[in-house]
Amino acid sequence: MAERSRRTVRDLRRGNRARVVQRLYFDGPLSRQELGPATGLSSGSISNVVAELAAEGLLEEAGVVDSDGGRPRTLLRVAPGGGLLIGIDIGETRVRVELFDLSLTELARTDRLLGPARHGYDVERIVNHVRIGVSDVLRDAGADPERLLGIGIGVPGIIERGGPAGATVHGPTIGWHAVPFEKLLRAVLEVPSDVPLFIDNGAKTLGQAEMWFGGGRGAGTAAIALIGSGIGASVIHGGALIEESGRGSALEWGHTTVRMRGRRCRCGSIGCLEAYAGAEALRERWCEAGGSLPEDADDETAIAALLVAAFPGPGGPPPDPLAVSLLDDTAECLGAAVGDLINLFLPERILLGGWAGLLIGPHLLPAIRRHAEQYALGHAAARTTIELGELGPDAVTVGAATLPLAAFLARGGSRRSVPGQAAPAPGEPAGVAAPQRWRRASASSAAPATSEPS
Repeated sequence: MAERSRRTVRDLRRGNRARVVQRLYFDGPLSRQELGPATGLSSGSISNVVAELAAEGLLEEAGVVDSDGGRPRTLLRVAPGGGLLIGIDIGETRVRVELFDLSLTELARTDRLLGPARHGYDVERIVNHVRIGVSDVLRDAGADPERLLGIGIGVPGIIERGGPAGATVHGPTIGWHAVPFEKLLRAVLEVPSDVPLFIDNGAKTLGQAEMWFGGGRGAGTAAIALIGSGIGASVIHGGALIEESGRGSALEWGHTTVRMRGRRCRCGSIGCLEAYAGAEALRERWCEAGGSLPEDADDETAIAALLVAAFPGPGGPPPDPLAVSLLDDTAECLGAAVGDLINLFLPERILLGGWAGLLIGPHLLPAIRRHAEQYALGHAAARTTIELGELGPDAVTVGAATLPLAAFLARGGSRRSVPGQAAPAPGEPAGVAAPQRWRRASASSAAPATSEPS
């Protein structure tokens, strides 16, 4: 009975820490007086938790504000230097590794290009790129690996967890079948063995970044599309991908059918959205239509050439009718697929991201909206906005870094998992406050007060 009591007190104290550190992270800077009503904790509990977190270097002062007739109040915030995070994007053209502080300010980055890989990517090569990239960013920033709170990794494909090898990746479009990716990385990464790895679908990490810091802030339900060489999407219910119920999910949206008896997709099926609107497919379709490209043109070069041909700008040649027709068809395919997202999930917002989505989006967005309205139910379409993502091509790495960050916040700022405490599932750590908006919250939005030991 005594052991149970001690364990319960420990859990409650960890919960108090989590309330304070999460509120300060998402709504700070805040004073001690504001933290009380914002967290539902007593002033004594706030004082104890703040002192503990400050002693660990996780909180710092962020100025003072005047109070009504009393002494100025000191503002507190989560210290950016309180830990390090790594976000990794395993793309289809390169592996990007970025090192961040706790404020998600970039400290170092490296890109390792992959080059053409029509039949998939060699797993050993990718693992080696990750190993070298992690070592490079830590070295370039002069960072101590012991300060790492975790490494988040976004990958193409479906992630399966729970086996002895950890996260396993099924990515047929890159030639990966049941790859024990976590186990392979653990064997080579030159970081402390207790640094957690969080491996998830790249579209899901993109969605998390947009929901925390981009165009998804404040939305109850949003769908975020990643359009690159391939296509994926994530759907987030309840305002946050990492909410306690874990109702965010990655979708193989690129492999929904937009044409019966259509083009063969690299997944092996026919008529997939990716076979019409993915960057690789656009390059192939432009070449088939007679578009002029260098023989060694990559997907990005091809997309840029296609857009120039269709939208030459003032003083240029007339628009190429083949390029215009191809992009009109692409906009209709995307609009029909967006209509499916609207009908299936009733999102408040749909965001189009990914490097290719951000390239073609400014030109095709009006047509995509028009076609989405034609293919979706009228009432559902009328309550959905369709926009471009706000975070640019780095959104996947930022989102990947939020995976260990979310787990860190759920642990109340503990640097590693507490012994005996179940680790949150990657991308879904329980108890993290839903970041509906990046601004200070009023006391009226605070959670109901509960009495807990400090």
